Amino acid sequence: MAKLAVLDKAGKKVSDIELNDGIFAVEPNTSAMHLMVVSYLANQRQGTQSTLTRSEVSGGGKKPWRQKGTGRARQGSTRAPQWTHGGIALGPKPREYGFDVNKKVKRLAMKSALSAKVAADEMIVLDDFGLEAIKTKEVADVLAAIKAGKKTLIVLPEKNDVVYKSARNIAGANVSLVNTLNVYDILNCNTRRFTHNETCTGYYPPPRDYRGKHDGSGAQKVHLQGGQKSDQARNQSGC
Repeated sequence: MAKLAVLDKAGKKVSDIELNDGIFAVEPNTSAMHLMVVSYLANQRQGTQSTLTRSEVSGGGKKPWRQKGTGRARQGSTRAPQWTHGGIALGPKPREYGFDVNKKVKRLAMKSALSAKVAADEMIVLDDFGLEAIKTKEVADVLAAIKAGKKTLIVLPEKNDVVYKSARNIAGANVSLVNTLNVYDILNCNTRRFTHNETCTGYYPPPRDYRGKHDGSGAQKVHLQGGQKSDQARNQSGC
């Protein structure tokens, strides 16, 4: 089984943690990850763009000139698409861009993303990340001590406003919850930081349609280091 060093906030090793090879050591499937990223970005689109057709623009009720005898091309309305201030032909209308991905593909993409980060040595586990007060400097010092990359994803086991507000003003730092984690956030960072407690309990995010809904009723438990600690999936946070 793969092992990761558990660091403290000063960047010093305190212990090791074993990872489940079925999640963190699979062969990355680039097609599945690409499909999930495209699905995530597509589902973020509002799809509210709209243009006016010739039947929706105002005016144009009168024929501009008679049909024959003027030497000009026949015209029936000044709101036809070829006219200035006319309607738009084949323009965009409100639509839903999102699409669903099969549950097995979602899980494969998540495992592939996690395994790719472990293989690239871009995953860091901290024993504790507790903060007593909202201090951006403390989070910046911790990230510097553990030598985090320019784009860092901090994954928390539960909602923590102190950590979230302390890290939100750091360029390249993003805070996420383990039960709202997605493939795009994992791949869109140079370093992914976990807490030791969260990694040991082994929350494996359920498949999501990335429109704010879960496919299942809760997170699937995957015990990475033994133990029978039973936790229920926490509610989705606004972080």
